[in-house]
Amino acid sequence: MKIIAANSRANYDYSIDQKIEAGLVLTGPEVKSLRVNTGSIRGSFINEKNGELWLSNCYIKKYNNAKDQNYDPNRDRKLLITKKQFNKIIGATKNTGLSIIPITLYFSDKGFAKLTFGLGKGKKKFDKRQT
Repeated sequence: MKIIAANSRANYDYSIDQKIEAGLVLTGPEVKSLRVNTGSIRGSFINEKNGELWLSNCYIKKYNNAKDQNYDPNRDRKLLITKKQFNKIIGATKNTGLSIIPITLYFSDKGFAKLTFGLGKGKKKFDKRQT
């Protein structure tokens, strides 16, 4: 497992209850760019659109040898999870008020780009002092 990017503020700002692993839909040049460690998930968030989860505001630098002229480094990227996991996540966010927080972006042992995200509740200022 090769870690590309980690959200160091996630554990400081949120108390994370559950961690979930999901795949990402990426283009070829994005994968090549991530292999050179040019990605960041600081300030990124996950939201739900049309029955799917999307990673927003995740920065992946343009690959130098790519031919794409209209490349957007902060575009929304789809997360690959099962329908059962999706229903569980959306139920937790709507019923209990939990947030979905990206934690780490990495390559698995098989070479797939994966994102670990957690379900957690935001901490108050005095909770942050204690941690």
